Amino acid sequence: MEHNVRDYFPMDDKFQEQGGTSTMDPSPLRRFLGSKIGTKMASYKYSQYKRLKFEKKRKKLRQPHVIEYFHEVDDPYSHLAAQLLKSFKDKYDVQIRCNVVSQVTDASIPEPELLRKLSIKDAQNIAPHYDLLFPNGALAPNDKWIDLAQTVLVAMNDEEFINNLSSISTALWSGDLDTLKRFFKEFVSSNDIEHSMIIDDNNAKRNQLGHYSAAMFFYGDEWYWGVDRLYHLESRLKELALDISEKKEVFVAPKKEVTFPKLKSNNDFFLEFFPSMRSPYTALIFDRVLDFSKRCNLKLSVRPVLPMVMRGVPLTLDKSRYIMMDVAREARANGISFGNFYDPIGEPVRNCYSLYSWARDCGRANQLLSSFLSAAFVEGKNLTKQKNFKYVLDKAGLDWSHAKGIIGNSKWHDELEDNRLSMYESDLWGVPSFRLFKGDKILSLGWGQDRLWTIAKTINQQIA
Repeated sequence: MEHNVRDYFPMDDKFQEQGGTSTMDPSPLRRFLGSKIGTKMASYKYSQYKRLKFEKKRKKLRQPHVIEYFHEVDDPYSHLAAQLLKSFKDKYDVQIRCNVVSQVTDASIPEPELLRKLSIKDAQNIAPHYDLLFPNGALAPNDKWIDLAQTVLVAMNDEEFINNLSSISTALWSGDLDTLKRFFKEFVSSNDIEHSMIIDDNNAKRNQLGHYSAAMFFYGDEWYWGVDRLYHLESRLKELALDISEKKEVFVAPKKEVTFPKLKSNNDFFLEFFPSMRSPYTALIFDRVLDFSKRCNLKLSVRPVLPMVMRGVPLTLDKSRYIMMDVAREARANGISFGNFYDPIGEPVRNCYSLYSWARDCGRANQLLSSFLSAAFVEGKNLTKQKNFKYVLDKAGLDWSHAKGIIGNSKWHDELEDNRLSMYESDLWGVPSFRLFKGDKILSLGWGQDRLWTIAKTINQQIA
């Protein structure tokens, strides 16, 4: 019996075609135009043009270097950023405007409950490697405590905010109500404006500037997320000679490098890797995961899933733009080719997955996925064209004459849905994601191309 991908989901509004930037089968013109825009957003030339234009305007207007920081008190990544904010301000000759925001409720955050649970686990995992603290076993703060922390922070000026944020955030996440009350008595007066109005204004500012998330730094028309992307902002500030510290080679939040622990043969470690063929972040990490597992003697199970848009999850324009810019920036920092983009959403992705089982039988499954990602995100090939799909198979070492007879089948649906459900079991919902096992025990979870280093750290800890 033939199945459509929608057979796996209820036919309600949530899983209907979303339209906008999230359309799962765009017209040829729409695919072409979207791909051109994506390629432009990812280009180094465009990035440098924007930076130079901003700096020229800033100098002309004789404006200071101003960074907007957006803090969400119940966001785990904001708690990590809070612990670095003062050190960051002390190191660089910049002004920081501090904005308390709340979580958006639109399509930018499609799985807010799963995101919060995963964020707590992730923050606990990465905190020690930045010499930061996150309480073990922490739960999301309750609404009353959130309200109290917000009230205190919006009553502060920027200097007070920067000097006290770490203490307030630590009190909130560790359940220290006495400390929160002490800050309330010190900084909040009866004449202060209702804090919810200020937060609404800050949310509107963030939206106007083009973002949706928390722990975000905005400088010169560019966004930087939390401790993970702070090194990009620091590099930019260093280039502008704004590092006023004695140790200019030191970063407040340095880039994390992947190490390669060497496991013995016949070890019982294995890594599950959940990629998707329309994910720019997957394109950035896919070949590195293959290389990592080979160099570490680590068994690897690649478990592809449908792109989120093809699972009925909408993608906003702001999010789409930020992702392409962010991935391109990460690619350049890691010396990886990326950015000549032709959107493979829809039919090309389905065709790739329809050949996956056969490619696996041929021992070329990973080569198929790697070749597909390279064609779409590095070589800019329109994979709706047969000649370009043939190119993907030829590069992967697969027989196009045989593939023509089976391409477009629906036998892949059950396997990919099973992969998605396995991912969700661990509160993972985005790609690329990782699950590291030792025997039957899950040792580590990771969501994002920037979490491979945590997998390596966990392995090193196990074999030390």
